[in-house]
Amino acid sequence: MMESQQLHVVFVPFPTPGHMLPMIDTARLFAKHGVNVTIITTHSNASTFQKSIDSDFNSGYSIKTQLIQFPSAQVGLPDGVENIKDGTSREILGKISRGIWMLQNPIEILFKDLQPDCIVTDMMHAWTVEAAAKLGIPRIHYYSSSYFSNCAYHFIMKYRPHDGLVSDTQKFTIPGFPHSIEMTRLQIPDWLREKSAATAYFEPIYQSEKRSYGTLYNSFHELESDYEKLNRSTLGIKSWSVGPVSSWVNKDDEKKANRGHMEEHGKEAEWLNWLNSKENESVLYVSFGSLTRLAHAQLVEIAHGLENSGRNFIWVVRKNDRDEGENSFLQDFEQRMKESKKGYIIWNWAPQLLILDHPATGGIVTHCGWNSILESLNAGLPMIAWPMFADQFYNEKLLVDVLKIGVPVGAKENKLWNSVSVEAVMKREEIVKAVDILMGSGQESIEMRMRAKKLGDAAKRTIEEGGHSYNTLIQLIDELKSLKKSKALDVKVN
Repeated sequence: MMESQQLHVVFVPFPTPGHMLPMIDTARLFAKHGVNVTIITTHSNASTFQKSIDSDFNSGYSIKTQLIQFPSAQVGLPDGVENIKDGTSREILGKISRGIWMLQNPIEILFKDLQPDCIVTDMMHAWTVEAAAKLGIPRIHYYSSSYFSNCAYHFIMKYRPHDGLVSDTQKFTIPGFPHSIEMTRLQIPDWLREKSAATAYFEPIYQSEKRSYGTLYNSFHELESDYEKLNRSTLGIKSWSVGPVSSWVNKDDEKKANRGHMEEHGKEAEWLNWLNSKENESVLYVSFGSLTRLAHAQLVEIAHGLENSGRNFIWVVRKNDRDEGENSFLQDFEQRMKESKKGYIIWNWAPQLLILDHPATGGIVTHCGWNSILESLNAGLPMIAWPMFADQFYNEKLLVDVLKIGVPVGAKENKLWNSVSVEAVMKREEIVKAVDILMGSGQESIEMRMRAKKLGDAAKRTIEEGGHSYNTLIQLIDELKSLKKSKALDVKVN
């Protein structure tokens, strides 16, 4: 009896880290507030977060994963390649995307079997709007980036201010915004620049939001209230800001959340000792997220830029960015940094939250992925904005022009994440200039740091009991419970 009275919400994440992580955290928050939660995903994707789900379940929360088979053989992929981040070439990426598309049927069957009270699906699963409507279940659109970027997409799609410009580098202003935001054609995604096959893929995703019950954001009111307001008044759709979800869900679990990695990586002590030896706020953390691929020429410029800046830094370099060959440039560079004690390279995976929270860390170079921005903000850190693709150029504008806690490195072109751009290399001089502003002792730098710390405090307050994000989550759950009740009454009456 209790089971049927409990609100049941199904979550369907999209398999790429920037989308999946915040949705899993949000699902866990729902469970921690008394909701019965089911997450639908494939085996390999589940393995990345199953530990947290099991731990929540064992703590008495009602949460589980429902696994479906990824059609590896049918699309010609080896087992376990089920996430966009594994798309190392266009061909593999195409196969993974096809495999994800083929999951529609089994997911729809699960919706029918599970009969949830609500489904929360990633924006990329636009088809779930129809599936939910058929079953008479409310569908909530999960948007894993900022209100600012969603407004930018909608307004640029609607008014096309970039059409008819003389050149790709001529600036246009985003119409309808409360701040004057200038961009170039090259900085918006190519499917928006001109109509292409990709346009037909992306436009329905943004249309589907308008037909949903509402949109969930991993953002918080204090961070972008102007754009939260703009979003509601122009799109006319309900929205709920419940972020930053990663710091919320791990709030009481700081040590445990990172302990698993401690054992797996064994080398942590070394970077920690290195950080402990540095003065407060003297280290720059450099990370480009889990998808970005950098050309060798760009790695060389970053290395020289960091070295020439004379600042301490920790740089996360992906294994696939490593040069082949015995005497490779990066290994020599790493050796030189070890001797000078100025820099530290972490290969492949870094415990980002621990590094950002360390008192020695004073700023971050980021690709402007929304999760990284929120994690940096939570630690009260200003940022060097180096966007690469998708919504990242909009997020850069939010950091630099609206919040004024970011220094632009000067990135000019929005490229597909898995294409390595050789011509658009940022030069070491630009990098040094940005680092000097961010880590410097000038008035601009001091004010930027103060603003970042203020937002960091707001990020911590909003998820406490009585805070804005906290209250919003409770309101949303209550609203879904009333919907469930009125539905049950309708059934009785009829």
